[in-house]
Amino acid sequence: MIIDTHLHIVDRGALSYPWLKSTPALDRDFSYEDYAREARRGGISDTLHMEVDVDPADIEAETAYVARKARKPGSLLRGAIAACRPEDPGFAEYLERARETLFVKGFRRVLHVVPDDLSEGALFRENIGRLKGTGLTFDLCVLPHQIPKAIALIDLAPDVQFVLDHCGVPDIKDGAEHPWREHMTEIARRPNVVGKISGVVAYADAESWTVETLRPYVEHTIGVFGWDRVVWGSDWPVCTLGGGLSTWLAATHALVAGASVEEKAKLLSGNARRIWRL
Repeated sequence: MIIDTHLHIVDRGALSYPWLKSTPALDRDFSYEDYAREARRGGISDTLHMEVDVDPADIEAETAYVARKARKPGSLLRGAIAACRPEDPGFAEYLERARETLFVKGFRRVLHVVPDDLSEGALFRENIGRLKGTGLTFDLCVLPHQIPKAIALIDLAPDVQFVLDHCGVPDIKDGAEHPWREHMTEIARRPNVVGKISGVVAYADAESWTVETLRPYVEHTIGVFGWDRVVWGSDWPVCTLGGGLSTWLAATHALVAGASVEEKAKLLSGNARRIWRL
């Protein structure tokens, strides 16, 4: 079975998502129920919810919303990667509240939508360091040219577990591999980082991509991180921009067809189960 480490739920009646206005293809509700129906058919047994960059005033409300969904009988939800603002003075108190819920498994601050130097701030770096010893992860969502910024943050917090989202967000549509390829090799040298195999169908040409279009990016990510340091994510509903959940699942199986049973199990469930104690 598969553990999906990157599900987004969008409920505009419950939470505010300012960024959706600039992305018309995603500016609608995407319910857990619709996701779960397709996920079960594809072999997904467990899911982590990934924050959806809600309005900052709704950050804790989003976690509470997902936790309510998780308490329903038969839910696939096992925890949440919650939004955070490490640049804010109130982060330490927020961290303690999140730890008390036991539902929060990690945090993310999307860095490619903010100034490049945000992660270089002293308070930001100090607060990321507070994750040491908590068992909570920090997801990095950066563009290829920002990977060196992520590396600097990682090197300052060697005892924190980082997760690099979406294979490092390569520009697959334009076939760009440099400097993405070199930066991926460098970031993977840090043992406290895992690579997330996710998102790539949304970065390819929606009309023309094939498994072979994705292969250089997925295989390089797995190659530099190794089978013990990769996890899988659907990035639903963003994956609908490139074909949808079932299409991405089928492409994943094709991409790793030559791997051993043990290697596939690590990518699709084992590593996630270990990292997030699922």
